[in-house]
Amino acid sequence: MGQTLTGLLTSVRAIAGRPGTPAQGRPGGGPDQALLAALRLCGDHLSALAAAGPLTDARRTRLIASIGALTTACSTPDADAFDALLRTGQQALDSGGEAEARLALALADEATALRARSKGAWRLRGNALDALGRGEEAITAYERHLALQQNTTASRDVERRIATLRAAGDRIDEALTLFRAGADTGADTGADTGANTGVGTGVGTKASSTAARLSRHLPAAEARAAFTDLVRLRTAEHGAGNPAVRRLAALYAEHRRLSDRDPVADPLLGGAEPIGVPGLRRLVAGRTVCLVADTPRTAEQEQRPGSPLAALIEGYDLVVRCDEARHTAPAARTDLHACTLRGDTPWKGPRWDRRAGTRLVFGDPLPHWRLALRGRLVPGAQDRVGDATLRRPLHDPALLGEEAGAGPASTAYTVLRLLDFLGTPARVDLIGFEGPAALSPREREWVGTRTANTDDTAVRITLR
Repeated sequence: MGQTLTGLLTSVRAIAGRPGTPAQGRPGGGPDQALLAALRLCGDHLSALAAAGPLTDARRTRLIASIGALTTACSTPDADAFDALLRTGQQALDSGGEAEARLALALADEATALRARSKGAWRLRGNALDALGRGEEAITAYERHLALQQNTTASRDVERRIATLRAAGDRIDEALTLFRAGADTGADTGADTGANTGVGTGVGTKASSTAARLSRHLPAAEARAAFTDLVRLRTAEHGAGNPAVRRLAALYAEHRRLSDRDPVADPLLGGAEPIGVPGLRRLVAGRTVCLVADTPRTAEQEQRPGSPLAALIEGYDLVVRCDEARHTAPAARTDLHACTLRGDTPWKGPRWDRRAGTRLVFGDPLPHWRLALRGRLVPGAQDRVGDATLRRPLHDPALLGEEAGAGPASTAYTVLRLLDFLGTPARVDLIGFEGPAALSPREREWVGTRTANTDDTAVRITLR
């Protein structure tokens, strides 16, 4: 990776120039100056990554690949470099770090300079500002996106996010109004306070100073810290039983809840977004998918640096893993995790704390499935959770509608049948199932009728 990173940085500098220097002119014109500026920003980020030492984060590896694609697009006549720019910005956001969020914002700024009416560019800018905790600026960018967005269905997530950011800001405004009302009256609706013990004056002065710096326009982390200090100081000054303090504490709790996550339709989903059949179909559309078996051999090869199997898995758009991992490394990439509830009390199983973009939980009856989600989902461990329409795809009449008498199915088989039913992935491969020996005879028979190719590492299935 060191040589690849160094080579890519050299290519970026050759096309875009070094920081602070204009790019060299090339015959026949070349990329727009905003694209070259974006490429220089990527070069700065690559340089910082190279200085930080060996790369072990798969998300940053994918960001480097996106920068490589942008570099190629900028040096290829008639290539659509703008889309490559947006993809690189989104990949920077997906990497999750603050430096990557700043890179995404800088790339979004260049994208909006290139195409002021690009809804994708304004969405990227809003997401980047949001990730950096700059909620009021994010609202402005999101509103520009909505003004350009014609698809009302696609607008709902953005509209919900705007409502959440505004609601969080409104809690700060109400808290400040409450504080100022108390300061004006000098009573705060209760006088049994530290002011009568000689303590209140100093604490009240600190509270006034804290209130002066609290604002909805502050970055989220600073606003949260100032709000925390204000509640602590007002509680020390007037006591937890004071009505105004109780209301202030309630506003603080609501602000923290809104800051941590958006409201979702189902409160059992651990802060994640519910996803149904249409959403899952869109998620896998046109993408390559691999199901990776949890076996000692596969896990050992996947963790070995530079192994062909690790490179093979990394090349897929979506990596799917099933059930509880016994051998796979905790940090192994998991884009979709699927599990099947088994036993009489499935809600008592281990919590699903492995990070996954999407988590599908298969189970019946419905009350048991709901209890399992309530007891085993870990907030923040997934972005999306399959809703009740996806809990029994094999036997649901709206999906596959098979008779239940065929016996229990493995989770991998359920996922394969669901993907086959959706019909939108570009390719689905089984990796590490060795033949696939891990499946039952009935399941192997179904897989065999759809196998396009077999090698030492994968059974490649062409979905019909």
